[in-house]
Amino acid sequence: MTATIKDIAKKVGVSPSTVSRALNGNSRISDITTKKIQEAMEELDYHPNSLARNFANGLTYCIGLIIDARDENTFANAFFNRSVFAIEKVIQEYGYSLIITNDRKKGAKSTVENLMLEKKVDGLIMPSSVMRPELIKELNQAGFPFIVMGEPKKYKSEATWIDVDNELGSHMAVEHLIQQGYTRIALVTEKPNTVFSQKRLAGYLACLKQHAIPINQEFILEYGQDITADNKRIEELALSSGHPDAFLCGNNIIAFNVLKTLKNRNYRIPDDIGIVTFDNYPVAEYTDPPMTAVDVDTYGMGIQVAKELIRKIQDNSNDRNHMYIPTNLIVRESSMKGDRENNDKNGGAS
Repeated sequence: MTATIKDIAKKVGVSPSTVSRALNGNSRISDITTKKIQEAMEELDYHPNSLARNFANGLTYCIGLIIDARDENTFANAFFNRSVFAIEKVIQEYGYSLIITNDRKKGAKSTVENLMLEKKVDGLIMPSSVMRPELIKELNQAGFPFIVMGEPKKYKSEATWIDVDNELGSHMAVEHLIQQGYTRIALVTEKPNTVFSQKRLAGYLACLKQHAIPINQEFILEYGQDITADNKRIEELALSSGHPDAFLCGNNIIAFNVLKTLKNRNYRIPDDIGIVTFDNYPVAEYTDPPMTAVDVDTYGMGIQVAKELIRKIQDNSNDRNHMYIPTNLIVRESSMKGDRENNDKNGGAS
């Protein structure tokens, strides 16, 4: 005979309504009770009727993730993929499935608008890069739950968004370099018009100002338009009078090229020039010397994005929250001049 919710409730020692709420992913049901219910379901070979459950509570148990289908590099971005993996992991725990879509226009309405109007998803997640004012307005007017992944450049007060704290990460990196004895710190960044680059610049400038270190505009460089020319500029800057004694780099590719350029000119890292990079992936810990890195937790961001959206769905909430995920500094040899100098003064490390 097929098991029912009442059979599960009797075995676990809870009410049928508690079992029903657990099956619906209600966050108010404790993890311990949820686990017991899941074990009982497995033991009794119980399979919930998803169609009936969805019809009863008006939910699809699907979440839409909007991507930019025109950008062929979307899924080549390891950091975006880590966020998506975290989102998928969390929503599965709550009984949801992930639908990947794009905001392409099909007639009068876009694909995303049709998903919302036809109630094919219960909520939406979108990177800040695909935000459209018309879509944001329509979502808010409909009271439809959505989360923006990454701090948007515009319409910040019109949406709930979650991002990594790039300003804090930059401040931490510069503070570390200053504590290690570096005072002429260059910032080499990519895509200067993006919010994350602007935040990193703000953290860099704030820390220098805090320590009364003069700001040299020649030490603030954009990288990525022409790598050969960019490497040449790094080389020329490193050979100039009063050259930087440290570089804070926007990613591992920039940092690797800066490291290679400096070593080609026989600079010793970290004794002559220190290097810190944003991101601990893909090469920071494998270079020679291993590079100090600002660890950008995109996996943690994905977890928070998923949990916040599910909360909004379950609570039928239209609140608009803004959240930063803290960064972490992983200190390695590329920036440890101060420690090496102390060891030398003390006759070497013990």
